[in-house]
Amino acid sequence: MNYLEFRKQFIDLVCFNTRQVYAWQAGFDKNNLTRWQKKDLLIKLRQGFYTFPEYIGKQNFAFYFANKMYQPSYISLHTALSYYGIIPEAVIQIMSVCTLKTATFNNAFGTYVYKTIKNDLFFGYNLISMDAMRTYNIAKPEKAILDLLYLYNFYNTEQEIVELRLDEGFLAHNLNIPLFQEYASLFKNKSLESRVKKLIKIYEL
Repeated sequence: MNYLEFRKQFIDLVCFNTRQVYAWQAGFDKNNLTRWQKKDLLIKLRQGFYTFPEYIGKQNFAFYFANKMYQPSYISLHTALSYYGIIPEAVIQIMSVCTLKTATFNNAFGTYVYKTIKNDLFFGYNLISMDAMRTYNIAKPEKAILDLLYLYNFYNTEQEIVELRLDEGFLAHNLNIPLFQEYASLFKNKSLESRVKKLIKIYEL
């Protein structure tokens, strides 16, 4: 198999999997993938998913891969909060929620962490356009906060919520409080309702 021919076929997909490769050529030798990885011509994202080294360092492609290599999922939790400037820390891990089992993958683009939520809680995200061909899903600020309070139940006291250091200006002027409360009600979770009430009290929302 000629690498240049392979590259021409898949470079525009950015992220591709072995099913797509075998659909293109049923007799494809998977050893080619291992050989091209060793030559730094391909990057393995997780088992069966690959990309090309040209995409390292390109803006937002790490988010794009987060959606593609474990579906369905959307970026949320600390990563989304950092993206919106709601928490001050830069987040090293790329954190998502999904309806599949919890998983972690490490590759050249970073550490990808996926937390499980129920199917009926898979909502509240925006579709962000990267270009004419590609998009990625990221939680709305309201849903990112709720996902965090729901999945990390140790944020259970006012002090622990204060220690999240949520940006007061964002909460006061940018958080959609009716939407936040509407989303919270959809979780139908008493413990989350208690944490939400504490947050609203702390920040006087």
